[in-house]
Amino acid sequence: MKVNVHAVNFTIDGKLVDFIQERVDKLEKYYDRVVSAEVYLKAENISEKENKNVEMKIHVPGDEFIVKKQCKSFEEAADQCAESIERLLLKRKEKIRTHI
Repeated sequence: MKVNVHAVNFTIDGKLVDFIQERVDKLEKYYDRVVSAEVYLKAENISEKENKNVEMKIHVPGDEFIVKKQCKSFEEAADQCAESIERLLLKRKEKIRTHI
């Protein structure tokens, strides 16, 4: 699966890209028809500790899932996004299975 990671207004560390790539690749275990993924990382300049935003877009045939999370670290936010998308993909898989 093709995964594009975009960092908005900062440079991204290679370890973070590898972590996101690995986490998104695990989504194919839940739904094997995932075409591509786009991940946007944004660090907001606010005084709160939870200022790291991750937006994940997953493209599947005929649909697109978008999940946004805000946490203390990019890893935590990416992990929460992936968990949410896992649930969405499982729902989609069940829905397709019932229509066949």
